[in-house]
Amino acid sequence: MKRQITSMLAGLVLAAGSAFGAGSAAAAEPVPVEFGTDWHDPLTAAPAIEKPDTRSCEVTIAEAQFRDFKPYRGSYAPPVECGDRWSKVVLRLDGKVKGRQYDRIGYLRMGGVEVFRTSTPEPSVDGITWLVEKDVTHYSDTLRREQPVEMLIGNVVDETYTGVIDVKVTLTFYAAKGSTKAAETPDRVLPLEGATLATPRNSERIVAEVYATGSGGGCEEYWYLTVPDSASYSCKADKGPYREVQVKVDGQLAGIAAPFPTVWTGGWSNPFLWYVVPAPRAFDVKPIEYDLTPFASILNDGREHRVEVSVAGLPEGQSGWSTPTNVLVWQDEGSEHVTGALTKHDQSDLSNSTTITPGSLNRLDTKGGHRLTVAGYVNTSHGRVETTVSRTLANTSAHHWTEDENTDGLTSRWDDDETVTVDGHGPARVAHTHRVYTMDGETTIGTDNRLRTVLTLGDRADTSVIRAGKRISWSRLDDTYTGDATWTLGVPRDQRHAVGTSNERYRLDGSEGCYDRTLRTEQGVLTEDRTGC
Repeated sequence: MKRQITSMLAGLVLAAGSAFGAGSAAAAEPVPVEFGTDWHDPLTAAPAIEKPDTRSCEVTIAEAQFRDFKPYRGSYAPPVECGDRWSKVVLRLDGKVKGRQYDRIGYLRMGGVEVFRTSTPEPSVDGITWLVEKDVTHYSDTLRREQPVEMLIGNVVDETYTGVIDVKVTLTFYAAKGSTKAAETPDRVLPLEGATLATPRNSERIVAEVYATGSGGGCEEYWYLTVPDSASYSCKADKGPYREVQVKVDGQLAGIAAPFPTVWTGGWSNPFLWYVVPAPRAFDVKPIEYDLTPFASILNDGREHRVEVSVAGLPEGQSGWSTPTNVLVWQDEGSEHVTGALTKHDQSDLSNSTTITPGSLNRLDTKGGHRLTVAGYVNTSHGRVETTVSRTLANTSAHHWTEDENTDGLTSRWDDDETVTVDGHGPARVAHTHRVYTMDGETTIGTDNRLRTVLTLGDRADTSVIRAGKRISWSRLDDTYTGDATWTLGVPRDQRHAVGTSNERYRLDGSEGCYDRTLRTEQGVLTEDRTGC
């Protein structure tokens, strides 16, 4: 599979879904023998955001047509009709595009704070529309003040790529009233500008969120397929495909995480996989969270500190990753200065081994991992609070390909296991999250120049919260996508004779209820939409 076939840009999706625990539904229409000039609008099986039954206020924060790489710039003012304490704030993007266009990645920033990172679906000739919703309540500190707005979905429009990306973004504020209380949100939201940060001196909890994406063209867009320099493959990286997103405070490792292997809507050389149902997270890029509370006493000294985000495994001096970062701060109202200490910093060596087995079918086996435990305490107005954060990462992958790359396949798994223990100001609380990301697929090009991709992707997470030795909440997420699509290379669009099926099942069980939705498509037609536990 020649690398230039793969789309070098990024993709987006409709945040459609039913309420948590809703009933079932189905949709069907005649299925054509192959893809035509139009198909069903993009959608996902993820649940819709639940909205409170209170008075709401809507504000349009961006409305633009993206034809190039010029950002939209505007201004925002909070709605006075719904107060300044809200039970929920929901961002909604409505988009439309028609013609021919690649997938494009985009962002929305307010006052420098990245509140949304997304990408776009590839359009049909006749045109598509989509929507994405995101709960942005935890950015309430930013939203309470007038802010400059910047949005960009970088695009190229010319005689060949004709699709103009037309979007409108709104915020809907739901007032806190009666039994619907104001949401508990961070007191401050600070964008990490450059590599320095000064937090309020009375910070008692600090969390960084990093919108990490390998994108923008080049091999880091599909970093999970890269191989060491000594292997015969078109995408190389010094040490192979292992990647890890790290946060350092004053040069000391403070957080580690596995990046999510996002597949955009032109990914795996096959846009016909994604025309209706995108890969998990493609339309709503979720930030990686790092609890930096053990470093609060260091960050609270009133001076600026170096807080750096980097991607381990990325060849030195090479670009290809974007890591915009926000820092969320909770303050102790009863203290002017929260003191404390970092009491533990224990990390393993980062392991990253690769084994190359040449042959008619070349093979690269990769095994990597890392472990970090940090602990510290803060002296607050309500007593001493100790926080311990432990995180263990593991990645295994097997990549196989022929010399001409007309067969190219990967089986990979990423484990990200995190435990945060908070002891003080009440019974000890232990929050545990085990995330598992999987990718299993192969692309082949036959002698008839027919390209076929078969792919399964998984986004899973098990979470539990234990207080005073008793489990008080739990959840289990399993978002699985499968697809199989074939088309003819090197011919005009109307001669591709493309066929393809896709399936997404999103299951979420937990102490708050159950949600289960399945979508199936064939040749761009939605053949099944079933919801029910």
